[in-house]
Amino acid sequence: MRHDVRVVLALLGLGVAACSHDPQIMEPPGSNTMSKVSEKAARTPQESAKVWVQLGQHYLELGKLQIAKDDLLKALKFDPKSVDAHTVLATLYDRVGDRTSAEQHYREAADLSPTTGATNNNYALYLCKLGKFDQAQKRFDVAKADGFYTSQDLVYLNSGTCILLAKGSRDAAEADFRRAIEINPNNAQALYQLASVLYEKDDYFKARAFIQRYDALNQPSPDALLLARNIEVKLGNAEGARDYGQRLRDQFPESAQTHSLDAASSH
Repeated sequence: MRHDVRVVLALLGLGVAACSHDPQIMEPPGSNTMSKVSEKAARTPQESAKVWVQLGQHYLELGKLQIAKDDLLKALKFDPKSVDAHTVLATLYDRVGDRTSAEQHYREAADLSPTTGATNNNYALYLCKLGKFDQAQKRFDVAKADGFYTSQDLVYLNSGTCILLAKGSRDAAEADFRRAIEINPNNAQALYQLASVLYEKDDYFKARAFIQRYDALNQPSPDALLLARNIEVKLGNAEGARDYGQRLRDQFPESAQTHSLDAASSH
C-alpha cells in the first residue's frame, strides 16, 4: 500500500490584495478603479513587505514565477524577518526544483516563529519530503505543542504519514491518525490512512469501520475503493468486494488501481 504525504501549506492567511505590479497601488474594496496611497498613509517596512508578498503570491498562482520571485525578494528587503515571505518563497523554490533554497526558506520561517504550528508543520513536511525523517518529527512535535494552531489534525495526519514513509512503527503512525480523527472526525485522509494501517496490521474489521467512515464523506478515490475492496476480500465478503470493485471501475476506469484489479482478475 502506498502512502502519500499530503502537503498542506498554511500560507498564514495571505490574500491577493492587488492586481497591479506597483505595490503603491491598491484596489479599494468594491471598486474597479485603482488609487494611489496618500503620503499620510505611508507604509512601515513591514506593511510594504506584506504588499510585495501578496503580489508574489498572486503571480505564483498565475504561474509567473520570475515575477513572483522578484516580488518576494523585494518583500525580504523591506522586512528580512517576514515569515510570510519566506514561506511563499520556499513554495516557489520547491515548485522549480530548487530544494536547497526551499529548505532554507522553510527553515527561516520556522526559526523566525519557533513555536508556531503552521511554520513548523510546513518545515516538517518538507524535511519529510527530503527523507530527513528524524528532523521532521522534531518539528512535528513542536507543531503539536502549539495549542493555538487551528489545524492540529493536519499536523497529526502529516506526522503519521511521515512515520510510514520512514518505515517506522505502524503503532506510532496509528496513534497519530487516531489523534487526527479525534480532533477532526471528518478528516478524510486520516480515516483512509488509519484504515490502511489497520489493514496492513491484519485488523480487518477495524479497517472496514474506518474505510466506511471515509466512504460516508462522499470523497471517493481509487486508492480508497481498492482498499475497501481488499478489506472485504480478507473478510470473505465476496459481494461487498464485487461492489467496491465495480465502483472502482465505474468511477475511475483509467486509474492504475482499476488496471491492477483487472490484471489480477484475468489470472
